Amino acid sequence: MAAFQRARRPRAHVSPYAVTMLHPRNPWVAAFWSFAFPGCGALVQDRKLKGMLLILWELLVNTNAHINLSILYSLLGDFQAAKHTVNPRWLLLYIGLYVFAIWDSYRGTVDLNQQSLLADREDAPIPVLRMNDMDIHYLDKRHPWLAAAWSLFTPGLGHLYVHKVTVGLFMVGWTILVIYESNVLPAVHATLTGDLAAGRRMIDMQWLMYLPSIYGFVIYDSYSTAVEHNKLMEQAQSQWMRRRYQSPRFPMPL
Repeated sequence: MAAFQRARRPRAHVSPYAVTMLHPRNPWVAAFWSFAFPGCGALVQDRKLKGMLLILWELLVNTNAHINLSILYSLLGDFQAAKHTVNPRWLLLYIGLYVFAIWDSYRGTVDLNQQSLLADREDAPIPVLRMNDMDIHYLDKRHPWLAAAWSLFTPGLGHLYVHKVTVGLFMVGWTILVIYESNVLPAVHATLTGDLAAGRRMIDMQWLMYLPSIYGFVIYDSYSTAVEHNKLMEQAQSQWMRRRYQSPRFPMPL
């Protein structure tokens, strides 16, 4: 523990609620997820507070500006409806932070990759277990496809499987809000009972169009997190063996 605290650039911080780690990331992937949904690019970098605040900002401004509805009408070719649906007072507020989220995701990932390279060279001790009164977390190998499957079943469960508790619970709450406001479940119920017209009327497309970004992100992030946690576990095991086991050049007594 003392060696970990003295490390200038530790590879990872293990807490009872998550693992925050340095590892190489693709800056364009982080920028893409900010393009798909501002805040997700920050979560890819393990910058949880910034990511969650940007997601809440996106929900507030996008919903009031009716941007999703405008995108939907544009995809359908009804450009007049798209122009009249959007609220310019909120739209102009949206543009600056949207561009910032994409730029910051790319720039931040490039910087973190440099820190990751330096952390690998320092080879600081990797903590493998943390506990407190609320929870226990330890490094272990997880199945990436199982994390993706749980995320597909309900967004957030894949993150809980890989023990990203804070992000997982946030994702569960985010998904519940979007599904409730979009009226998806009543529409599905009406469709299953044969009332297709009622099902179509119930759907709120402004909220429904958040779901593709949510599902795409949680599946990708839970899968990639499981892969990186497995690599970190292998690094911790390798480090333990190198530091604890006797050198093969040790002179054996005659």
